[in-house]
Amino acid sequence: MKKSVDLLASYWTIAVNAEPHTGPEFSSAPFTDRVAAAARAGFTGMGIWHADLEHTLRSMSLADMRHVLDDHGIRHIELEFLNDWFVDDPAKHAEYLDRKKLLFTAAEAFQADHIKVGDFFNTPCPMPKLIESFASLCKDAREIGTDIHFELMPFANINTLAGALDLVQGADATNGKIIFDLWHVVKLGIPYADVAAVPARFVGGIEINDGRIASMPDMTEETTKHRNLCGEGEFDVKGFVRTMLDAGYRGPWGIEVLNQELRRQPLEEVAQRAAATTFAQFPD
Repeated sequence: MKKSVDLLASYWTIAVNAEPHTGPEFSSAPFTDRVAAAARAGFTGMGIWHADLEHTLRSMSLADMRHVLDDHGIRHIELEFLNDWFVDDPAKHAEYLDRKKLLFTAAEAFQADHIKVGDFFNTPCPMPKLIESFASLCKDAREIGTDIHFELMPFANINTLAGALDLVQGADATNGKIIFDLWHVVKLGIPYADVAAVPARFVGGIEINDGRIASMPDMTEETTKHRNLCGEGEFDVKGFVRTMLDAGYRGPWGIEVLNQELRRQPLEEVAQRAAATTFAQFPD
């Protein structure tokens, strides 16, 4: 069973010395080293964050990066993160367009599986506007052959499963889906069975991790600094994996662990631990 599981090393799991939001958000470990370490650990997918992509492109071309990924058997590529895709503010919209161009260009070059989108700041926006904007984004992404995955999280303007379903069903795009991160699922109190009941056409991807059930006072700090590797926290990770396997999910499994101490550890050690602890959550 384990040999048939595709694991994707989400960017922040192996982003040595990077710091989400506070910066620098690019890793001190060269892109080539991270790809090689992920492949040695057994990953067949990788996540690439926009700031790290910009940093890497100062010394490598997209073609160079693609060769590195191909040479190491990394066939599932996730790009992130697009926010403000629904805002009208001119300054924010201009910044969004620049980041969209960066990520879309990379997605086409890498033949990426998907681009993650969402909202970190509970930015007010009517649902009809969100649906319209999401549908437009999906249309543009379809032209380059990639999917758009909305990430459901407590901090977003859509922070319920029902709302996320309204978004993707309203957009009605074949490449517009939801990505489910276990940390967010647990913190939002969504029963595993409810995630499993989502129509397969709307399940874009799954990310697993571990953590504490009772939230810290600052959930932003908790989610960016104190997540745990699978099996090292209080979540029922194996139960979630079993539930989603029984529901028929067979896509790549992202392992997204934002942990400040982990990001200070040697790259090779982190990649090996992340893969081993995640593989251990799957039935033999």
